[in-house]
Amino acid sequence: MSVAATYCRGQWGLTAPLVQVEVFLGAGLPVFSIVGLPATAVKESKERVRAALCNSGFEIPAGRITVNLAPADLPKEGGRFDLPIALGILLASRQLQQAAGPAAPIREYYGELSLSGELLPVRGLTLAAAHAAHAGHEIIVPLVNEPDTRIVSQARALGARSLLEVCAHLRGVARGPRVQLPARPQGSAAASAAPPDLAEVRGQHLPKRALIIAAAGFHSLLMSGPPGSGKTMLAQRLPGLLPPLSAAEALEVATIASVSGSDAGLQYDGRRPFRAPHHTASANAIIGGGPLARPGEVSLAHRGVLFLDELAEFDRRVLEALREPLESRTVVISRARAQAQYPAAFQLIAAMNPCPCGYRGEPSGRCRCTSAQVAGYCARISGPLLDRIDLCIEVPRLPVTDMAGAGATLSSRDAAASVARARQRQMQRSGCLNGELPQSRLQELAQLSPAGRELLEQVFERLGLTARSYHRLLRVALTIADLEGCDGVGPAQIAEAVQMRRIAGTF
Repeated sequence: MSVAATYCRGQWGLTAPLVQVEVFLGAGLPVFSIVGLPATAVKESKERVRAALCNSGFEIPAGRITVNLAPADLPKEGGRFDLPIALGILLASRQLQQAAGPAAPIREYYGELSLSGELLPVRGLTLAAAHAAHAGHEIIVPLVNEPDTRIVSQARALGARSLLEVCAHLRGVARGPRVQLPARPQGSAAASAAPPDLAEVRGQHLPKRALIIAAAGFHSLLMSGPPGSGKTMLAQRLPGLLPPLSAAEALEVATIASVSGSDAGLQYDGRRPFRAPHHTASANAIIGGGPLARPGEVSLAHRGVLFLDELAEFDRRVLEALREPLESRTVVISRARAQAQYPAAFQLIAAMNPCPCGYRGEPSGRCRCTSAQVAGYCARISGPLLDRIDLCIEVPRLPVTDMAGAGATLSSRDAAASVARARQRQMQRSGCLNGELPQSRLQELAQLSPAGRELLEQVFERLGLTARSYHRLLRVALTIADLEGCDGVGPAQIAEAVQMRRIAGTF
């Protein structure tokens, strides 16, 4: 009878608790059992492990094999436990002995085994690598997953192709490829194609101005206009106006993408996420959820842009679920056994038509929607949700003269430079962007001039603003002042901020 232990990590939300994989070999009838709250995929690992050991030239120990995944009350799921289970069996049966040394590192093992003993990729290794680096552990992962660990600057990771390669490394016979992986450089031009340029959008000077204000202050934006007016084109060019992700932000984004099963490698080049879910998406897809509390689109868009096209076509319950993340910048998903909290600091950009047919207000008079139809269509977006959107503008149909014009237009590069200067002013002043500025500091930092304060009070009384609308209007005005390089907020900035809520019913 013998016992051996290896290490791996589980996953719940954005936590990766350490799991000790204990293997006991005892006398008795041949039985292979796994305990410790395993999911179905983990229970099935015994068949994969058995075949992988045989096809790799090892022997299956006779008698009873018991695998305990501790702690026992933590749910375990996925194929990541195959490799540590197989290594535990080999260590317990003395078929594998690790090379001894005074400074032998604590290792964690991850990988799903094919029946031939090859290592297959698993999900969530960026999160596991970050936790392992914090604990000072070395990790061994499938070679395919090796890039997922590079964004963690302190990770000590080894990539392996098969069970035999891992065993050779543990014996000290062969060294695995690349210990201490270098982080992939940020902002590599070769890593991704250039984002769409704002210069490609002809005309639409007010919507472009609104887009720059939204980018500079991290404000939400709603665009309303007829089909083909350029709403989607404008939204797609917002990421090109935003500064690249910092190293810490890139790690956050890559971790969430890794947990969800998305391609975390897209964020190695510093690009901000741009998520555009279809209007038929469910609440679980947008907010997150399911039996294992997976992150939704609002978390996958963390530090980036969430674009909701055809906003009025989304299910009302889905839209109402956005209200809390827009305020708190986090999402808490509660399930019977546990809770999972995900960050959701996304920038909401939405687009919609003014009526069911989309042509309301057109000079041609092609709209045939009744007043009741228009009212019902607009009522799909509730007042409390509109109250949380900073900028609401109309995007009119583009005149033919603008489409045919060849004059100079504002490029994304020039707009991004203005955005970067405005953001730098905000960070130096308050340590955060205006869209995230707490109300307790807003009045102090805005530095309203007497004329600006008088105009804001008049707007508040005449338009019947809520307290939330008042503060959001002031934040937008402060961002406009930052774009213009002004130290305070005057009537010109207040007037433009009011103009940026042109859609009827948004006040």
